[in-house]
Amino acid sequence: MNILLWHVHGSWTTAFVQGPHTYLVPVTPDRGPDGLGRARTFDWPASVREVTPAALADTPVDLVVLQRPHEAELAERHLGRRPGRDVPAVYLEHNAPDGAVPRTRHPYADRDDVTLVHVTHFNRLFWDNGSTRAEVIEHGIVDPGHLYTGALPRAAVVVNEPIRRGRHTGTDLLPELARAAPLDVFGMRTEGLAAHLGLPAERCRSYELPQRDLHAAMARRRLYLHPVRWTSLGLSLLEAMHLGMPVVALATTEAVEAVPSGTGVLSTRPEVLARAARHYLHEPEAAAEDGARARQAALERYGLKRFLDDWERLIAEVRS
Repeated sequence: MNILLWHVHGSWTTAFVQGPHTYLVPVTPDRGPDGLGRARTFDWPASVREVTPAALADTPVDLVVLQRPHEAELAERHLGRRPGRDVPAVYLEHNAPDGAVPRTRHPYADRDDVTLVHVTHFNRLFWDNGSTRAEVIEHGIVDPGHLYTGALPRAAVVVNEPIRRGRHTGTDLLPELARAAPLDVFGMRTEGLAAHLGLPAERCRSYELPQRDLHAAMARRRLYLHPVRWTSLGLSLLEAMHLGMPVVALATTEAVEAVPSGTGVLSTRPEVLARAARHYLHEPEAAAEDGARARQAALERYGLKRFLDDWERLIAEVRS
C-alpha cells in the first residue's frame, strides 16, 4: 500500500516505516514543518519516498496517517480527497494532553470517519476522545543492540529544549540530581544549560549528537536519568532500556508501565531518584544487572515486530 504521512516525529516514524509498505512523505522547497521530507539524521529505508504536494493529486494513496489537526485540510487540498471519507485515515496522537487536565477534549473527538490511535494507555485515558473509536498501539523500537558498558560514572539525560520546556521536562530538578551524579544532557538546544541552572560545567555537560552517534554515547554512561514530569512516553527512555541501561525516572504518566521492578528506580520523590543515581554510580555491577533486565523488559513489550503487527492489524480493520 501507499501510506501518506508527514514527517513529524522522527523517532516514531523510524519504527513505523520498517513495515512492508511504501511511505509517502511530503517535501517542500523550504523543508518546513509541512514538507520536511525524508529524515537526515535517522536511517530510513528506500520505501520512504518524498513527494511534492503538487504530485499528490496523481498519486494513489491507500491510507492517510494524520498527526496534527491541520493535516486533514492539507491532505484534502493536495489529494482532492477527504481523509476518512474518500480515503481511509487514522489520527495518531503522540502527546499527552496539556492545559486544563483532565478536562482535555481531543481535537478529533466525536468523529465517525477516523480512528484515533494513542501511543500509550495513559494518553487514551487522559484525553477526552468522545465517541471517536480510540485504540492504543504502544511504541516499537528498532533495536540498537545491547551496547551498554557504563564505563563513564555519569548519568545520561536525553531531552530537547530543556530551557524552554522547563517544568515539563523536569529541568528544575536537575540541580539536585546533578549533585548526586554528574549529568550528560543530550538533545537539541541544550547548550548553556549548566549556566542557566547555575551549575558548574562539569556537573552538567551538553551534547547535540546525530541519532547514529547518540546510542553509543548513551551506553557509555552508568545510568539513564528521566526527570520528565509530563510527556507521553519518551522514546529515549525505551531506547536506553534497549541499550541495557538501568533507569532512574519520575513515576509519572506512562513510565510506571514501561519500567518494571528490577530494571531501575521509579519515584515521585526527587530525593529518591538522587539516592538511586548515587547507588548506580558506586555499584557498577548492580547497574549492569538492572540494565540487562531493563533490556529484556523493553524487548518484550516494545519490540519492533509487535509494533508492526499491531499496525498491520489496525490498517486492515480501517481499510475493510
